[in-house]
Amino acid sequence: PKKKPPADFRLSPVGREIFKKDGCCGGRAPLARARHPAPPPPPATPVLIFGAGHVGRALAAALAPLPVAARLIDSRDEELTRATGPTTLTAIPEAEVRAAPPGAAYVVMTHDHALDFLIAAEALSRRDAAWVGMIGSRSKRASFARHAARAGVDPAPLVCPIAATAPRDKRPEVIAAFAAAEIMAALLTPARALA
Repeated sequence: PKKKPPADFRLSPVGREIFKKDGCCGGRAPLARARHPAPPPPPATPVLIFGAGHVGRALAAALAPLPVAARLIDSRDEELTRATGPTTLTAIPEAEVRAAPPGAAYVVMTHDHALDFLIAAEALSRRDAAWVGMIGSRSKRASFARHAARAGVDPAPLVCPIAATAPRDKRPEVIAAFAAAEIMAALLTPARALA
């Protein structure tokens, strides 16, 4: 491309005062222009959402415009057909945890507590997750902690219940909004891996 000559700009009275010190006279200053491509955006962090029920679908929708790559994972085809965005139908959801890249985030909200525990334990045992959260209550977290201890997994990094700061509102979209904020806050923190 052809290089453009510097543009010549007339300075305001304040600008003339500033440039007087540097020997600029006449109230004019040259300004060179150049195009520099913007750096590419960082790769989107994968957010694997296990469970395509009402809250899972609402969370995927809440995360859709954000700089993450959300994907709904479920063993129930009828739930995934109601979803928009990327989905994975699998009979072995914990295999998706094993196949995920380092630094992924995991949200566990299936229809089965035993499956939730299996997926959460698998995600925590990787030790390279950006965030691991599970829908539930304090008693579900306590049950998971006992399960994790038997499996030799540290339950401390698990966020459960997710969206705990939400008012006692059970609407899926409200829970999803608070969970999405929680996930994004964790992902945008500089030292985010669970190492």
